[in-house]
Amino acid sequence: MSLSETKTHEESELMTELETMTQAPVPPVKVGAEDQMRADLYNYLGVMLAGPPDEMLLGQTSGLAGDDSPLGDAINALAKLARHSKPASAEREFNKLFIGLGRGELLPYASYYLTGFLNEKPLAQLRQDMAAGGLTRAPNAYEPEDNIASLMEMMGAMIAGRFGTAADLAQQKQFFSKHIGPWAGHFFSDLEGAKSSVLYAALGAVGRQFMEIEAEAFRMSAE
Repeated sequence: MSLSETKTHEESELMTELETMTQAPVPPVKVGAEDQMRADLYNYLGVMLAGPPDEMLLGQTSGLAGDDSPLGDAINALAKLARHSKPASAEREFNKLFIGLGRGELLPYASYYLTGFLNEKPLAQLRQDMAAGGLTRAPNAYEPEDNIASLMEMMGAMIAGRFGTAADLAQQKQFFSKHIGPWAGHFFSDLEGAKSSVLYAALGAVGRQFMEIEAEAFRMSAE
């Protein structure tokens, strides 16, 4: 099964966190196969980090198959764990990691990772860039926009052109370097090593490997 097939009601819920200011219909955009795979992986990470996976998403995850690269190995490990996971246990794990009593084990926000506090300059900068791109937080969304799930969604949407014209490489690099690259790899490493992580440790490994690949690809694009 490919990542593009892991579509559930959770994805539609995640997409409600962001909306275009105009709400005009967005025509289909054709992107290359490699970019579509990148967009699918960003979107998948966003769905898994937005809320605990239901039985359908766990089943879809268990069917994923990677190649013999480090990222592929991480995907295979995640699929194996998903085959032995139940929605109830995944929900308990998610809650311990991100909700907890008062707060979870991890705080998945750019502001926190970059400044040590919530709702700081990184969030303000992101909101400025979202406004410039015609994006705004949906009225029914209450999480700060600099949470990791929303940023994964935004990056995937930029690549695939879900909010309009697909972003070119320079635009992707600028957004990644400003809002994702400085902290997402650290977050995924923390997720991988968190004491409450089991299924999400495997997801953290996938995210960490993917962020390393993206950072290196963007670095090489400047040479």
